[in-house]
Amino acid sequence: MNEAQFSEARRELTRSRSGHRLTFNKWGRSHGATQMVKPLSEQLADLSARAKSAEDAAAAAKTETHDKIVAQREQVRSAATAATEKVNQLINSVKDASDKRWASLKAKVAADADYLKAKVEEEKQKIEAKRAENYAEVMEGRATGAIDYAISAVEQAKLAVLDAILARVDAEAAK
Repeated sequence: MNEAQFSEARRELTRSRSGHRLTFNKWGRSHGATQMVKPLSEQLADLSARAKSAEDAAAAAKTETHDKIVAQREQVRSAATAATEKVNQLINSVKDASDKRWASLKAKVAADADYLKAKVEEEKQKIEAKRAENYAEVMEGRATGAIDYAISAVEQAKLAVLDAILARVDAEAAK
């Protein structure tokens, strides 16, 4: 493998492999499946080119010296490790973003539930206050009725006392 082929193989290896990216709506859900950045036909063509490059590298390695092959293998291993780390970082960043969105969504749902509970409690208190007000008005009406009855009873008693005195005076006069 000559230097140009090796450089091309290394460039191919370090390019992004997935071609996918996740997008999220405002509720933290992904839009269906993953959204394709490249058409499948292009991804397959990239895969084919990488396979051909690996095949050419293997054929060229047969004619190279042992030390040169070991050095090339270490460079390819380093590039493969970097590509793997890049994919892992991408996966972790997507996971972190989705975890943050999920935590945010859970916090919003909890806040909305707390708000609704507070509103329900507020309405219960208003209903209870109205019921207490109505009960107080009923009891005041009963008290007013009882007082009016007592006043009437006192007036009736006063009339009865006057009738009794008048009757006694008439009885004394008739003797």
